[in-house]
Amino acid sequence: MTETARETMEYDVVIVGAGPAGLSAAIRMKQLNPEAEVVVLEKGSEVGAHILSGAVLDPVGIDMLIPDWKAKGAPITVPVTDDKFYMLGEAGALRIPNFPMPPLMSNHGNYIVSMGNVCRWMAEQAEELGVEIFPGMACSEMVYAEDGSVKGVVAGEFGRNPDGSEGPGYEPGMELHGKYVFLSEGVRGSLSKEVIAKYDLAKGKEPQKYGLGMKEIWEIDPEKHKEGSVTHTMGWPLNKNAGGGSFIYHLDNNQVYVGFVVHLNYKNPHLFPYMEFQRFKHHPMVADLLKGGKRVAYGARAITEGGYQSMPKMVAPGVALLGCSVGMVNVPRIKGNHNAMLSGIAAAEAATAAIAAGRSGDELSDYETDVRTGAIGNDLKRVRNVKPLWSKYGLMASLTMGGFDMWTNTLLGASVFGTIGHGKSDADATEEASKHKEIAYPKPDGTLSFDRLTNVSFSMTNHEESQPAHLKLADASLPVAVNLAKYAGPSARYCPAGVYEFVHEDGKDPRFQINFQNCVHCKTCDIKDPSQNITWTTPQGGDGPNYPNM
Repeated sequence: MTETARETMEYDVVIVGAGPAGLSAAIRMKQLNPEAEVVVLEKGSEVGAHILSGAVLDPVGIDMLIPDWKAKGAPITVPVTDDKFYMLGEAGALRIPNFPMPPLMSNHGNYIVSMGNVCRWMAEQAEELGVEIFPGMACSEMVYAEDGSVKGVVAGEFGRNPDGSEGPGYEPGMELHGKYVFLSEGVRGSLSKEVIAKYDLAKGKEPQKYGLGMKEIWEIDPEKHKEGSVTHTMGWPLNKNAGGGSFIYHLDNNQVYVGFVVHLNYKNPHLFPYMEFQRFKHHPMVADLLKGGKRVAYGARAITEGGYQSMPKMVAPGVALLGCSVGMVNVPRIKGNHNAMLSGIAAAEAATAAIAAGRSGDELSDYETDVRTGAIGNDLKRVRNVKPLWSKYGLMASLTMGGFDMWTNTLLGASVFGTIGHGKSDADATEEASKHKEIAYPKPDGTLSFDRLTNVSFSMTNHEESQPAHLKLADASLPVAVNLAKYAGPSARYCPAGVYEFVHEDGKDPRFQINFQNCVHCKTCDIKDPSQNITWTTPQGGDGPNYPNM
């Protein structure tokens, strides 16, 4: 078998992913050394097309990176004016007072933003500094040097047939080599997953934990709109079935972000996260807000929730993991973008110093030290026990013991609990269907709640159907023989885009079908599949969702 001949391009740093981490790294590299050769490769059709986040932004990262961001017109213009927490029952809501919460939970000084638009603006700042940014360039392979270090990536491969063979218009892509490669792919990126496994970077760490975040943008009645208002809820409809909760953020132009997060360590395979989200909107408090409005966008993505104790080693020879490729979300704050930016800054500073010293292809240990002992580590260490307390003992224990733990960490710099482990992976947490009751979900009404395929059309998702499916099965027999037989086919429910279905035809055995065209790149299947039989890989560049203002 002959190796594919590819053109090569050489850079100081190759960055995979134009999210807040990757763009911060690119900008900081050029600030420190305007002569540095820096390239950013983005699989989305444009910068921001695959960015989905709540988002309430803590500006600490952007303050450090671009102190005059206001004067430069950053789309960070809606300060938080009102911050409320509610515990929901099916028909009512109990407000949780703010005063018992530790100061880190306050949203004072934060901003409601579209991270997609923030990243578009950051890309403009990067290009003004001379950073090369190539959207529509999916990175499909790592390139390794003879000594085993990371040398670069392959990007821009197009034109394979559905069976994987080279089609008539096949383009092999290019190899982009760097003295260092930064992987800022977001949650559960395929290259990051490969690198973590190859160099055993997760050794000695707790398993990473995840949530599934789903989000809609609504235009609502101007009389109900309160620009800057932030609301979070817990409880109904999930109750004891799963951890999670909602967010409702009032941005400008009479628009509201309505989102719902389900922790993926739920036990009952009958749980249907998407339908939990749709049911949530029928709560009287939410239904009243949305009445007379219209949904204008939908999307979904996984969220890293393991925190401090789940962060893998972040460096290997020639490569560094940034942002959500490591897992830097502060779960109780529901924030990770600030840490992603700080990680990009730290990686850029470490790489700049290394290159100035004549180094390349080695481990950027200064970056790892900065993350673990600096602002990011301090942010995550204080809240490290909230998620495992919730997982082990439930919501009320998380509120009481987790709140107490955050206070002791804030005031004393220590925890009476030490560091609590997470235990099982989210896939291993799934129990057999026979141990649980099925859950009856009301049919979407088409006004407040919607079926999945209708909502996916509001994500502007598109995949070229002639390419190979980017969702790979290790064993094609397992979905029916194991997952359907033992777990009632959870992939038909945990996917927020209706990618997976079990087709029952008269007189025939059930057939597992993958509708990869629907995929919004959330990676939930790669995370939650109880047999760990599904691997998410990148489709060809430019394919996937095209989020407008997520």
